[in-house]
Amino acid sequence: MNTNIHDYIVKTEQKEWQPLIEKGIHYEGIFVKSLKFDPEENRSTTILLKFEPGASYPYHNHPAGEELFILEGSAHIADAHLEKGDYLYTPPTFKHSVTSENGCTILFIVPEEVEIL
Repeated sequence: MNTNIHDYIVKTEQKEWQPLIEKGIHYEGIFVKSLKFDPEENRSTTILLKFEPGASYPYHNHPAGEELFILEGSAHIADAHLEKGDYLYTPPTFKHSVTSENGCTILFIVPEEVEIL
């Protein structure tokens, strides 16, 4: 195991926001910064998501659940309104969409790839 702590630090201010593109679909107004990448799965499992005002992510399933924390702004997830400082855990197979009327930044932990429905 690598014991150099500096190899595990992500300086998020030094990373550029990237457009969210999944399986060739560009989700307008949503941007991502990868924090933890799983090379075996070839995907990020911990990310920052930034929604511009009015952006939305379609109805989808979380096969292994998810965890998220609203860092800035607010979002509607399912029928709940989450604001800065709110935390949400959804259990496996939980389905919902996400919209942000005024924009938001979310810390997002997703153990398995989401399935768009």
